[in-house]
Order: sequence, then structure tokens, then C-alpha cells
Amino acid sequence: MKFQKPRELTIPSGPLGLAVTPDGQRLYAACMDGQIWEVDVATGAHSAFADQHGSYGSGCHLLPDGKTLISLGYDGVLIWHDLETKRAFRRIQAHNFWSRNSALSPDGSLLATVTGQYLAGGEKYEPAAENEPSVKIYDTGSGDLVQSYSHLPPVLSVAFSPDGQHLAAGNMMGDVRVWSAASDKPVAQFNTPDFTCWGIIKSPYYIGGIYGITFSPDGKSVLCCGMGPMADPMAGNGKMTWQQWSWQAAPPKMLAQVHDGEHGFGLMENIAYLPDGQAFLMAGRQAQGTWTAAIFSARDGKQLATLDTKSRVTRSHFTPDGKTMILAATHGQGYIKGDPAKVKQWTEHGRIHVVSIGA
Repeated sequence: MKFQKPRELTIPSGPLGLAVTPDGQRLYAACMDGQIWEVDVATGAHSAFADQHGSYGSGCHLLPDGKTLISLGYDGVLIWHDLETKRAFRRIQAHNFWSRNSALSPDGSLLATVTGQYLAGGEKYEPAAENEPSVKIYDTGSGDLVQSYSHLPPVLSVAFSPDGQHLAAGNMMGDVRVWSAASDKPVAQFNTPDFTCWGIIKSPYYIGGIYGITFSPDGKSVLCCGMGPMADPMAGNGKMTWQQWSWQAAPPKMLAQVHDGEHGFGLMENIAYLPDGQAFLMAGRQAQGTWTAAIFSARDGKQLATLDTKSRVTRSHFTPDGKTMILAATHGQGYIKGDPAKVKQWTEHGRIHVVSIGA
């Protein structure tokens, strides 16, 4: 397996959310400027939606009707957009703090969101308990709150099982909880310390977490990704890490993890199976190393292909045939061009990488 040289599109702001139409011709990006951008994949032409978030846009999802897009952001707001008019027709304050991640159920009827603020809960700087449910599920048709779940904040990642019957979420401390979508009680939970770091440079604090999570195609295990511990957490140079866990085992057990020598150093934010389920992608940002996105065998965890996008990869999408990969990424943080005392004009730092995958 190998990656072909990517075709790169530029958009005004760094995307943290990505949705692609079934035909692969258009995509939607929820970006750091709070805006939702529609992008023509063939030409790179882009246009903004009429309504935006009050802070970073962190996710967007196309509903099966092909007419509706739901976005969310660090303002904690869910927005329903009409795709024809690019105008909002429903807004819900889902959380009182940042909503970093979200997941759409396989049938598109439910949307899960996560939140949580890291506040020291004691003298050991362990996180304080949540002051609102850290995980919620909404009905995408009515906007009604369907279910709320308790977790230790901040919660950074969430995923539905392939059959839509279970929901998994991971937090900063390496805690994973799995619930039945019909109940508020966890059916499984485990902790892995390999994604969390205690820092004392400048001030004491925890950093890290499980930034990406997904179920295996058979639903029996979960894949988690993030960054391993480091001497100086401010450096952001922990090991690029993935782990696979059997959540159905009693107790849950780790099945596999990234092989020594097949990783660089940096924070991995996205993990996803290819359509055939035989391999999976892990991607993110790089502090040291040679790649920002890599594909691994689902059978033995062996690294199959790598790609250095020279950017921070935040989201991914595969065409149904598995031959094309679309990566949402940000190149730097963006800055104001020219005299900041005049009209502010930010550099375009959003990137979309369209990558062909060869045998």
C-alpha cells in the first residue's frame, strides 16, 4: 500500500470538523474562525455558510436526507443548517463549555457530543468532577436531548459502534467508558495511562488524553489514539500512540499497540478504519519524525504506508472504494497580514489534502 502525492486545497481557516457528500464532490469544514465552509473538491472553490459559531467550529455532520448539516463548536452550540440556503434553522446550547468532538450514529438519527473543562480537583491536581453531563446524545431530527452520560472531564473523543447500539468516549486521563445507547450506565470502562502526562514545568498540571476513538468493524474492540508521556509536556513530543482494547472482555484488556520504531513524536488526533476494515489510519501533528498520517494493518498492527502532509491533520474521510483519502488539516495557526491597526486580513491556513491510495 502506498500514498500518491496529495492534491492540496487551501481554505481560509483551519478545519476541526469534516463532512463529505456521498459522491465525494463537495465537502464541509467546521473551522477555527467559527465558520462552516463548503468546498468544491475538484476546484477548491469555497463559500461560507450564513451562520457561524461564536468560537472554534469543532465538528460537522451531513444527515442522510442530503439536505441538512449539523455543526458544533467550542461555544457548546449545535447548529442545524439547511444546505440549499446555507442558513441555520435550529440552534441548541448543548454544553456550557467547549465541545471538542462529536459522532453521528450509523443511521444518522443520533448525534453524540462531548465536553469538559480541566479544573484541579485536589492537591494532586486530579481533574475535578463534571458540573454538567460530559457526554450527550441528541435526536438529529427533532433536536431533543435523548440521553446524558457521566464521565470524568475533560472528555475529548466519542464514537458509536457500527450497529449504533453502543457509545464509547475517552478523556484526558486515559479513561474510556462504553455505554449502551439506551441506558445511562456504563457497560464497560478501563484506564490506560499511556496517553496522559504529568507536568511540572512552569506549573503542575496534567496534559494529553485520548483524542481519537473508534470501534472495530465487528464492534468488539475500540482503537484509541493520542500521545505518550514525556519529560516536558510543553514540548509536545510524546510518542505517536495507538492502542486497541477489547472492551467486552472482563476485565477489558489491551490487544495491541503501535510497534516500536513505527512512530514519531507528536499528538495524534484522528483514528479511522478504511472501508474494507483491513487497515486503519492514524493522523495528527508531528513534533519529530517523518509522517503526520499513517496506515496500519488491522490484522497485526504493522505499519503499511506513511505520509508527511507538513500540517496538523484533524479529520479524515475515505471514499467508499477506499482509493481516495481526504484529510482536513491546518498549516500553522494563521496570523494577521499587514498592519493590524488596519482592516484585519488573516492568512489562509486551512488545508484539504486529497490523497490517492495505491496497492
